[in-house]
Formats: sequence, structure tokens, C-alpha cells
Amino acid sequence: MPFLGQDWRSPGQSWVKTGDGWKRFLEEHSHFISDIHSYCNTENNKENVLNNLNYDIAVKKRRKDLLNNNTKIQYLHQEKWIYVHKGSTKERHGYCTLGEAFNRLDFSSAIHDSRKFNYVVRLLELIAKSQLTSLSGIAQKNYMNILEKVVQKVLEDQQNIRLIKELLLTLYTSLCTLVQRVGKSVLVGNINVWFYRMETIVDWQHQLNNIQITRPSLKGTTLTDLPLSLQLNIMQRFADGRDIVCLGQVSSDLQVLSEDRLLWKKLCHYHFTERQIRKRLILSDKGHLDWKKMYFKLVRCYPKREQYGQTLQLCRHCHILSWEGTDHPCTANNPESCLVCLSPQDFINLFRF
Repeated sequence: MPFLGQDWRSPGQSWVKTGDGWKRFLEEHSHFISDIHSYCNTENNKENVLNNLNYDIAVKKRRKDLLNNNTKIQYLHQEKWIYVHKGSTKERHGYCTLGEAFNRLDFSSAIHDSRKFNYVVRLLELIAKSQLTSLSGIAQKNYMNILEKVVQKVLEDQQNIRLIKELLLTLYTSLCTLVQRVGKSVLVGNINVWFYRMETIVDWQHQLNNIQITRPSLKGTTLTDLPLSLQLNIMQRFADGRDIVCLGQVSSDLQVLSEDRLLWKKLCHYHFTERQIRKRLILSDKGHLDWKKMYFKLVRCYPKREQYGQTLQLCRHCHILSWEGTDHPCTANNPESCLVCLSPQDFINLFRF
């Protein structure tokens, strides 16, 4: 068989580019041409196979990236509710872990609702304290994505700054403890990813510490322009004593109102029971109960009362978990009578099997 660059003619034979010459050439070297065609077809098939393989790999990688939530886009489900059960059956399987519920209940959109914001933040804090390791890898990424949206919302709105600072501090403290125990496989994912997340949390803390509150440019009636009775009435609607103390630093009149004994007495009775209050009595120099000092002492000893504009709810009939106001497929005659509101801690306890 002639090689590339070798003379195609037989010894002592010559031919010209006529019809007979080409015909004779093809007849004499038909086996060689057949081998070339076979080789070309094989190479083309290999190239097609490789192209198809690369395409399939790219498609699978995109699907994997979506499922693993590597992007900033939360994986959205069509239903806004989840069936909660404590055991696998032939009819029901899966969707019974804290991580799965966290992914399915659309917390990413809930943070933009002022009625749900504090509920979601409290839930993030409880997960950071004790449940972070129970989340799957996808749920942990979803957790960090939601937390990033919360921080960005606070930076833009300049509201709930202290609340988010406390959340970030709790999360960072928990991660410091978990990273030290990484040899016991308590964290899902590469340790470098967790170090990066901790650096991100520190960066968020710096941004919140350096935030500059801009005064509204609108001119009109302010809080200090209102009668003192109305100012005190507004203070009485605060659920956190620290907010009352901060408001008292605005002006001398507000400072006087922030020391009102009846104001702190109502706050103590709002958050704590009579029995708890009797155990933490503090008298002032004048012999009166110092309700302000009692409040801050009670806060250190007992959990405060939690109240939210909108919460998650559980249907006792069909065991479906959803946000308040969300419809779900219930077979009860009176579905509303079967609904039970859940606090953030109740939500966590629901998945402790």
C-alpha cells in the first residue's frame, strides 16, 4: 500500500487525467480508497461521539449546579406547602427533614414581607444555634443565600440592624465551634468553603457596623412634636426594652418618658409570668419596685414572649405545613379548625424525631 508522498503509479506505468486513467487508477487502488473511507468514517464517528459526550456532560453539570444551588437563584417548587411525617411509607416518602422543609417553604420571598421578616430571622437564629449540621448541603447553601438577602435588605432599608447583628454573631460563634470539630465530620462540604463563609459573615458585620443612618428629607411633624401623652403611648407599643432606651437618648423629654415606671411594668407583665416576676423582685433606693432593672434581669433569666405578624401553620388533619393564608389540599370538613400556628421553636421541634 503506497504511503503519503509516494508515487501512485506502478513501475514503468504512466497515465494521464483522462476518464480511462482515473478508471484504471480506481480499479487498481480500490482497496486502499476503501480503507481511507473507512478510516474517515471512523474518525467522524469518534468526533461525533465525543461531541455528544461533551454535550451530555455539560447538560448534567448544569442540572447538578441547579440542584446543588450553586447559583444565587433559589430552587423554587410549585407547591408552597410540605407534607410532614415521621416515617416512610409506600404512599409517602421523603420531605420530612428540616433541610427539605427549609428549601420548600419559600423563605427567600418571606423576608420581603414585613409580617414574616422577624419570624424568618428568628428561625435562622435557632438553626444557627443548634441545627446547622442537620441541614443538607443544598439546604446549607440555601440558608447562606437567604441570609445574604436579609443582610442586603437591612443595608438598604436601614432597619432591624441590631437584630441582624445578633444573628450574624450567633452564626459566626457556632461556625467557630463547628470548624474546630471538623475532624468529626460535623460539617457538610469542603472546609475551605466554610472558611470563606466565615469571612463573608465578618464582612457583613463590618458593613452593618459602618452603616450611616440617613435622616429623612421630608419636613413635617416628628415624634417630638407630638404631645407627651402620645409619645408615651407610642413607647408602650415597643416590645424590646433596648428600643425604649435608645429612643430615650434622642431628647431630654424622651429620656424622661423612657424612665416611666408604668411603662416598664407593662413591659415586664407582657413578656413574663407573675411567678417569674416574683422571683426577680428588685427595690429602688426609694423602696419602690425598680421595673426597669427587673426587666433586664428577667430577660437574662427567661425567654421573652414572641409575637409575629404571620407564622407557619400546621394542619393537624393532613399534617401539611404552610404559611398562614396559603391554601393546601385538605380533606377535613372544616380545614380552618385544624390549623395550628407554630413558633420558630415549634417548627424546629417538629423535625426532632
